[in-house]
Amino acid sequence: MQKRLLLVDDEPGIRKVVGIALMDFGYAVLEAANGDEGLEIFRREKPPVVITDIRMPGMDGLDLLRAIKAETPETEVILVTGHGDMDVAIEGLRHDACDFISKPVGPEVLEISLKRAEEKIVLRERMREYTENLETLVRDQADKLVEIERRNIAQQAVDGMSQLLGGLSGEVEGDLGLLNALPCMVSIQDRRQRIVSANAAYLERMEASVGDPGYSIYTTHARGGQDSPVARTLRLGRGLRSQEGVFGPDETLCSVTVHTAPIRGASGEIDLVLELIVEASEIQRLQDELRASRHRFQQLFDDAPCYITVLDRSLRVQAANRRFRQEFAFEPEGFCYRAYCDNARPCFGCPTLKTFEDGQSHRAELTVRGKSGDPVNVVVWTAPIRNAAGEIEAVMEMATDITEFVRMQDHLASLGMLIASLSHGIKGLLTALDAGVYKVNSGFQSGDQEKVQAGWSKVTELVGRIRTMVLDILFYAKKRELQLREIAALKLADHVVETVRPKAEEAGVEFRTDISDNLGNFSIDEVVLSAAVVNILENAVDACRELKETRNCFVEFRARPDASGVFFEIEDNGAGMSEETLSRLFTVFFSTKGSRGTGLGLFIAKKAVDQHGGRIGAVSELGQGSVFRIWIPR
Repeated sequence: MQKRLLLVDDEPGIRKVVGIALMDFGYAVLEAANGDEGLEIFRREKPPVVITDIRMPGMDGLDLLRAIKAETPETEVILVTGHGDMDVAIEGLRHDACDFISKPVGPEVLEISLKRAEEKIVLRERMREYTENLETLVRDQADKLVEIERRNIAQQAVDGMSQLLGGLSGEVEGDLGLLNALPCMVSIQDRRQRIVSANAAYLERMEASVGDPGYSIYTTHARGGQDSPVARTLRLGRGLRSQEGVFGPDETLCSVTVHTAPIRGASGEIDLVLELIVEASEIQRLQDELRASRHRFQQLFDDAPCYITVLDRSLRVQAANRRFRQEFAFEPEGFCYRAYCDNARPCFGCPTLKTFEDGQSHRAELTVRGKSGDPVNVVVWTAPIRNAAGEIEAVMEMATDITEFVRMQDHLASLGMLIASLSHGIKGLLTALDAGVYKVNSGFQSGDQEKVQAGWSKVTELVGRIRTMVLDILFYAKKRELQLREIAALKLADHVVETVRPKAEEAGVEFRTDISDNLGNFSIDEVVLSAAVVNILENAVDACRELKETRNCFVEFRARPDASGVFFEIEDNGAGMSEETLSRLFTVFFSTKGSRGTGLGLFIAKKAVDQHGGRIGAVSELGQGSVFRIWIPR
């Protein structure tokens, strides 16, 4: 596209001569006879370069310069001066005129001035593109701050800016407005190390001004400028990088990295030096923030209470959190189905493959195996991971262990069968109870006292068994509100002893008691709490029953007061329990009795103690016996 410029002069002859020369240089020339007409054409056509005479009737060249710069600062304005207009020309340069040329305007001088204007336009465009893209570049490079050698990148940036600024020797003045967006301090110094220009960050941070010696910011003043970074570049003729110390406005010492590069004039001699200063604290801050962000992400990833993996399209594990690595046979770049199940092919209905196919999240329930070989039931959710183009490059798989829930479902099913079985059992017991009642009635009618006593004994036993079954089911099935009343703790202890002692004697287990006389009173639900203590005592008798042939087994029941409650202890020297059994002791449906137990007794006992605001615990050693401790507040 043809280059355009605006020529403004009140003399038609000058416009014609200069216009012919400009067309020879390849320009499309717009002409105006005065400042007002020139401003109107400029506003309509927006040419990048304006050549204007200073002396014109009405709006003169300086007024036109000010109006153009106020509206479009990037437009380059060349002033044409006559004899005696030097002071006016200098005033124009202060208002950011690109150049001035004297009448009569020669083609050679005009061409040189236009080239300078073009170079400044190109430089400005490049720097604008650089500053507009700077934020994007910084964001894109954020993940690479730790790995990339920042000093080398800064040096390359300096060299590049040095080349861009190479044509501005002798023409740079004031602050570097184009470089104000850079996150560093930039100055241009002459051969005397005087600041010719600097960006806003430099002027503000260093409290410097144009014309000041650039070496004055350093801690040692660089030995009067003889050993400053700029002086070394002037002496060696090449770009340098160094670590320096500078004093800021608040007199605090800062460590900085200084990059310098020579700017050569048309003769090849160094006319200026570009100095770029980066604070080490800023680099360290960015690096620390990146490390902190990565650490937080990794911590969240590893501490998640589920198994998390990132899989590629081949189902290879690209990343795995700590819990997955601990629980499964994890190998870097290994297949997920080998880690989960040691299978030779993907699991049937694999949700990750479905996500790769349709880009949607999927859910599935699978049974996998951990390092121990035990089956683990998991619910798996998948989520696609997309790249910048929106393509799925990986899938994140999150698996939650639901083994306990599945086991609970199985136990609930077993409970249904248990209740059905209990209903049949109770029905049989009631039939036997009817028979016992009939026997009692027959004894009364015949006067047979022995028959009456035997009948009542049978009735009492059957009623006790029915009562235990029904209470266990009721306690488990729904929350029972406590019926509290104040009773003597000794009364509860005696009732428990009377209930358990016959079973212990029948089993051949020695039953001992150590009950304090001053237990005091407490407010309890006697039925609920006594059932809990009796259940533990009967378990202790059962634990001794199996070993009575090999040792003298005993169960001891102790009760003692303290300042705020009553302690009950049940000790036995029976079979004892392992650590694993102890950890699951009060879990619903957990039983060490096999088919003889429902798994409800100790669960209900703990529930009863908790309802009373008390505490219950146990210690045990396999083969040595157990001790249960219960504390009930007053």
